[in-house]
Amino acid sequence: MDRQFQPNLGPAEVYERYLSRNIADPWARVLLDLVSPQPGDHVLDLACGTGSVARQVAPLAGEDGRVVAVDINPDMLKVGSKQQIPDGAAIIWHSGDATQLDLPDNEFDIIFCQQGFQFFPDQPAAVLEMRRVLRSGGKVVVSVWQSLNQQPLFQILFSSISKHLDVPVADLDIAFSLGNEETLHQLFSTQFKDVQVAAITLPVRIPEPEKFVQISILGAATSIPSFANMDATSRLALIEKVTSDTLAAVQGFAEGGVLVFDMSTHIVVLS
Repeated sequence: MDRQFQPNLGPAEVYERYLSRNIADPWARVLLDLVSPQPGDHVLDLACGTGSVARQVAPLAGEDGRVVAVDINPDMLKVGSKQQIPDGAAIIWHSGDATQLDLPDNEFDIIFCQQGFQFFPDQPAAVLEMRRVLRSGGKVVVSVWQSLNQQPLFQILFSSISKHLDVPVADLDIAFSLGNEETLHQLFSTQFKDVQVAAITLPVRIPEPEKFVQISILGAATSIPSFANMDATSRLALIEKVTSDTLAAVQGFAEGGVLVFDMSTHIVVLS
């Protein structure tokens, strides 16, 4: 294993440095383009992680706007709040549960939820809360990854992890668990009249392919219990085994020292 990877970084720091900047940030720009936030808007970044959407929407909302970034993981909020402060609206970092938001009714013009909805334990309750805090005429934008079978590199990764942990892949691939378009329509149409679902694929570029397994497993420890509950020694042992298993496959996605692969998502726009 490459010992140059910084083992002292916590999962939330790994997520921000490697996954947020290379995956969440480009996808956040896609979400913002879909709804074009305006100066003065009140914006909620729900399940904000380390705040990719919040930091990019703040300049668009401007000094008269308001951005609230909510996440249930305090480490993600802590890391997010330490990043460079953008121009525009101040970001309010708020610890909260998406199924029971401690926020006023009719508060936000736009709600973003980037790759968090699939992790909510009570998804209908989260939809109800989105509807409650959204102003009349407002919009909600939700993105969830398409199914694991649409993500070849992650399919290889999770197959190896499943083998070494001796658990079904379904126990691990929560991030890819809401890939059915009909299910999305059913979930959101209970509270929203206009539900539009688009399938979008975007190329992803991640430096240092040799660290992909480490990055993925440590980043997953921010939200997936199977990884979060491991002690450091067990997690390191898993990383070493999976890195060995997947080395050739990962190298097949590498171009000039950069990992290059497509990721496919469903983006849901609600009003």
